[in-house]
Amino acid sequence: MGQELPGEGPAWEALQGEDKRRPPVMATILFGIFCSFIYQVVPEAVTSELSVEIPENYAGNFPLYLKKLKLPPVHSDSPAIIQVAGEDVAEGLFGVESDSGFLFVTRPLDREEQAQYNLQVTITAEDGSLLWGPQPLIVHVKDVNDQVPQFTKADYTGTLSQGTHAGIPFLYLSATDGDEPGTANSDLRYHILSQTPAQPSPDMFQLEVRTGALTLSEKGSSELDPTIVSHYQLLVQVKDLGDQTSGHRTMATVNVVVVENTWFSPDSIHLAENTQDLCPNSFTHVHWSGGDVQYHLESQPPGPFEVNEEGNICVTRELDREIQEKYQITVWARNMEGMVYSDPLVLTVFVTDENDNPPNCPLADSPSEVLELSSSGTEVTRLQATDADDPNSPNAHVVYKLLSQEPPGPEGSSFSVDLHTGAVTVQDTPLKAGELYKLLVLAADLAGEEGGLSSTCEVSIKVMDVNDHAPVFSASQYGPVSLSEDTVPGTRVATVTATDADLDPAYTLIDFSIVEGDPNGTFVLDSDQRSGHADVRLQKKLDYASTPSYELVIMAKNLAELMGTGTGPPATTTVTVLVEEPMHPPLLSQESYEVTVPASTPPGTILLTITPEDPQSPPLRFSMMNNSKGWLSIEEHSGEVRIASKLGTGQPKEIYTVQVVAEIIDHPSLTTTAALVLHIEGDLPSPAQKSPSIPVSVSSRLQILCTPQKVPQGVVISGLQQEGEHAANADSYSFTLGKDPTVQREWRLRALNGTHAYLTMALSWLEPQEYFVPVFLTHSSQTQQLQIRVVVCLCNSERRCLIKVGRMKGMPTLLSAVGIMVGTLVAIGHRLFQTHKPNLERTSHNT
Repeated sequence: MGQELPGEGPAWEALQGEDKRRPPVMATILFGIFCSFIYQVVPEAVTSELSVEIPENYAGNFPLYLKKLKLPPVHSDSPAIIQVAGEDVAEGLFGVESDSGFLFVTRPLDREEQAQYNLQVTITAEDGSLLWGPQPLIVHVKDVNDQVPQFTKADYTGTLSQGTHAGIPFLYLSATDGDEPGTANSDLRYHILSQTPAQPSPDMFQLEVRTGALTLSEKGSSELDPTIVSHYQLLVQVKDLGDQTSGHRTMATVNVVVVENTWFSPDSIHLAENTQDLCPNSFTHVHWSGGDVQYHLESQPPGPFEVNEEGNICVTRELDREIQEKYQITVWARNMEGMVYSDPLVLTVFVTDENDNPPNCPLADSPSEVLELSSSGTEVTRLQATDADDPNSPNAHVVYKLLSQEPPGPEGSSFSVDLHTGAVTVQDTPLKAGELYKLLVLAADLAGEEGGLSSTCEVSIKVMDVNDHAPVFSASQYGPVSLSEDTVPGTRVATVTATDADLDPAYTLIDFSIVEGDPNGTFVLDSDQRSGHADVRLQKKLDYASTPSYELVIMAKNLAELMGTGTGPPATTTVTVLVEEPMHPPLLSQESYEVTVPASTPPGTILLTITPEDPQSPPLRFSMMNNSKGWLSIEEHSGEVRIASKLGTGQPKEIYTVQVVAEIIDHPSLTTTAALVLHIEGDLPSPAQKSPSIPVSVSSRLQILCTPQKVPQGVVISGLQQEGEHAANADSYSFTLGKDPTVQREWRLRALNGTHAYLTMALSWLEPQEYFVPVFLTHSSQTQQLQIRVVVCLCNSERRCLIKVGRMKGMPTLLSAVGIMVGTLVAIGHRLFQTHKPNLERTSHNT
């Protein structure tokens, strides 16, 4: 439901036509019915805050009925009474009809005096008991444009500096209006009415219509010149009602003083680092000659600078050139709203150096290196101490001086340090490889002058090894080393050793080689380059006949190239190797021996002499085994077998067998054995007269020689009458080979002693077959021919005959094969019987 305001609508007109004290009865009744309806439909609206609006300075009749209050129905046995309360009610300004609820005011209201009144509404019974309320009631006084705007000053004066940018306020005009703020009645607009003088342009200035900010126009900013016009007077106006043509107006005068521009950057500024001349003492000043100004300062990089309201610039703390040596300061001149009048000033501040930093020694991750044979003047390293002070000033001019060296050189210091460059060079003193030198060097600024700062730097120098030492053998001669001709290839012959005095392992690697004495590559070196050892090993079989000895010249040299004084000829050593014929177990003259003696043979009697088959055999040592009864003995060196004690046990015939052991004296491991069978017979009646024939003892053993002849070999022939006779008890025997030319060409015979001779092959090759070599034996002026049976055959590595079997033609039957075999055996037996018959006869005769 709409609310009619005083002075508006037909309801207000009806009020004016009545008594002006109360509304018509019908209207009251209708209004009450309507309010009751509203209460039934929207009960919360009745209890909401009540408000009434009334225009100020009402010029009509009073009391002025403002509004019938919206009150809820109440239930009471007695009539309800409506009341309003408040300070202004008590003064009689406001009232309400107790029965109808119409609110009224008794006189005009002025919003500028009071814009709002706060009242309270209640409903009570006749007895005064409260039926409803209290409910707040607010009366708003509506503004009307009854106030004229007023400038805060009748005359304004502003100072304007040449160089001020267009649009930047240099003066603010302000005015007030007593009407309600935020309404058109107090909405003010500013305008320039005139400019005196109108030079150089009539529109030099502009006035912001809403804020009253006075600025230069674009033309005014470019043409403003205090030498042409130094003073302007402006007539300005302020009006209300905003942009409406109507409204209240007021004028004022603005005097503008134009001054010369003083906004200039000073020259570069130099400030000493660590200065104590701090704020509020300033080091420079800036000035904006215009009106109200605020200064703002920034530096790049950010620094400890400030500017005060007078434009004095100072430093807030000490400066450090080593942290920042240059600053760029920017200063703005701003108006009170923070808008800049003109371009900022840029000042450059240089921080001047003071000698407040000592030289800084460089940190070395590892020692510097120099070769041990470096010549005098060789630069090892360069000590470059840094100084944080200005490099273009004496404060950073560093000089160097060597203080000490550890370990000291033979003549003091092995190095020198250049005064100005810090170059560390080698002096004319020898350096020891592997040595680590530590130098203490003084680094001083101010070129070493008094008052300068200094630091002590350490320089480490490691002397690196060079290959200046050639390998040296531990001995100049090795050997002689004796090797048997049958030494197996791969056998180590000798080990040579060489050493190298260098320290670097790469320079101690030694290469060994045989440079002389082994043209056929019989030997080879098995060397270890790192250990300095080389084994001389046999690579090929030895041949005593072709090369009985070697003089091996072995050279040792570095793999790396030698330097300095070690570049002479490589070191050599000599290994002497002697080749010896292979040693074999000794061969005796017989595989076994048999002697028949009477039991009465006295002790001491020589039965026989055991001799080697080869007269050139090395010396032998003889001994016996199985001589359990001690009947026999053998002389250790001569091989003479004697009766050691009385023979026999009284039996008619006894056989006593012992083993004869022969070993090479120089090689005791090389031995051979032969059985000696002693036949002991009981004593016979007086012995029969001996036959004048010459009894000769010839070995019954089958003599075998190998063809082709690779090693010395032969057959020993004995001329003793019986196996118990010794040459000392009889005349000497002489041996002569048969005169047959073939025999003379194929065989050789030489005497060994007075009782034995040695039959050998005269040719290296004889046809493999059985030979009967005629030998004439002369003893006591009697001569007898002997047939020495020798079988010549092809032999294996063990000197055993290889019997060649011919292949028969055709397919013989079993009977033919048996017949051939039997016939062959009979023929061989007959032949052997005929061959040995003379020997058997002699043996029987001797017995």
